[in-house]
Amino acid sequence: MKRVTTIERFLLWVDDRVGTAHFLHHALRKAFPDHWSFMLGEINLYAFVILLATGTFLALFFDPNTAKTIYDGPYQLLDGTPVSHAYRSVMALSFEVNVGLLMRQIHHWTALLFVAGIAVHMGRIFFTGAFRKPREINWIIGFLLFWLAMFEGFTGYSLPDDLLSGIGLRIAVSVLQSVPILGTWLTFLLIGGVFPTKVLLGRLFVLHIYVVPFTLAGLIALHLMVLWRQKHSQFPGLGRTEHNVIGSPLFPRYAAKSLALFMAVIAVVSVLGALVQINPIWVWGPYDPWKAVSPAQPDWYIGWLEGALRLGPPLAVHLFGRMIPSLFWPAVLFPFLLFAVFLIWPWIDAAIRKDRATHHLLDNPRDVPWRTGFGVAMVIFAFGLVAAGGDDVQAKYLHVNVLSLVTFYRVFCIVGPVLGFFVAHQVARELRERHGVGKAPRVRLRRNAKGGFEEEPLP
Repeated sequence: MKRVTTIERFLLWVDDRVGTAHFLHHALRKAFPDHWSFMLGEINLYAFVILLATGTFLALFFDPNTAKTIYDGPYQLLDGTPVSHAYRSVMALSFEVNVGLLMRQIHHWTALLFVAGIAVHMGRIFFTGAFRKPREINWIIGFLLFWLAMFEGFTGYSLPDDLLSGIGLRIAVSVLQSVPILGTWLTFLLIGGVFPTKVLLGRLFVLHIYVVPFTLAGLIALHLMVLWRQKHSQFPGLGRTEHNVIGSPLFPRYAAKSLALFMAVIAVVSVLGALVQINPIWVWGPYDPWKAVSPAQPDWYIGWLEGALRLGPPLAVHLFGRMIPSLFWPAVLFPFLLFAVFLIWPWIDAAIRKDRATHHLLDNPRDVPWRTGFGVAMVIFAFGLVAAGGDDVQAKYLHVNVLSLVTFYRVFCIVGPVLGFFVAHQVARELRERHGVGKAPRVRLRRNAKGGFEEEPLP
């Protein structure tokens, strides 16, 4: 008779009380689709883990203090320059703390990957209709994650108190002040006075280290809980229906792929952090309100707002004795309208298509030409705004008048999306007519070397 060990006795005791065995058996056998695009979301999860780890390291050495001190570190070009304690601490991280610069650059590159990964992941969801009933809640959660990730990135690169981040904060405060009636009050409430204030960096530090990361972690956990409860969507294929999921079990095959992806993400951001310089604050120097730096650009996920500011009309409106400044239209109203439209997009799509049924099978992008065309138009529009945000850099290196570039991008951001819509719509429509709507690819099952089955495309 086999002897029961202490560990086995403990596990049996726990299982009798909370039913872990049944849960683990069900969880480890849960099927996950094998399509590569379903791994995009996991890249974001792993990037978030890396951000937490590297951010914790950086927080141990950062001093969110705007009081002035004299720089006397190893970077001799700034020797004797008055700088803030915040700037001095980041310089020490970069030149004096072991692996400090590596951690800074890994953290920054991972932040860019995190925001880009969410954008690409939501693009896959948009083009395949994965936001449809019953997944509207996860679409909203994902969209909030995207905006929070952008805000978290902005607060992060604003902390070093260098010239570039200071100019960005000055622009952000000006945008906040442009809100009619409430702008001035909100500015004083959030930054504690007239910019720049002594408390601003401390408040940004609390937001960046505590408030936003905990909110992101909560939304990610909620996103995974809803996903687990609703099961995965999947592309149409042999044997796939609205009522099943065909793919790899969580353990061991999917877990092995996921772990390999985690290692790959760590490797990529580590190589970038070690070999590709990013945000060299010693080049910009400390922030002084009367100085500016060019050519220099914010991170790409803020570049679209920078472009909107540069392309926005110089339109100041006086209503009821108050002025609505020109900043309000491209920097407040325009992002708000984008936010509102995409937040309720599942219901807009359902109303247009007159389809409120439950869906677990995804659309092929060619099956819904108008949605594909609209998505392509929005991608082109966003690309135009990001490119417009760097028009001063382009003007300098291409020897082109910057006003000519502004005119070009204003035209491009109107004509480009319209042409993109019609081209994408026409291509999707022709593909749909050629292949049919919702038809799965012609495949057959064949036994593989491991004794299982896999799909083989038919000619």
